Amino acid sequence: MDEKIAQSGTYAVEVEEGHRYAWGACGYSQNQPCCDGTHTAVGMLPQIYEAETTGTVYFCGGNYTKTPGLCDGSHNDL
Repeated sequence: MDEKIAQSGTYAVEVEEGHRYAWGACGYSQNQPCCDGTHTAVGMLPQIYEAETTGTVYFCGGNYTKTPGLCDGSHNDL
């Protein structure tokens, strides 16, 4: 099983300062964009994001980003 694309856009997620979030990099999580442990079948690890401030962040939905976890707009070039 290889990584898959969960969606071609972003996931807007409300985060709290100081909290850690595990971005499901494999694309198989049923709790996108967060990890649910499905990566064990794929052999990938989640990317950990620690919020520096409280607010909305945009997690990548398609593994296109060059900044793992957070969207960098790479999906716009598809």
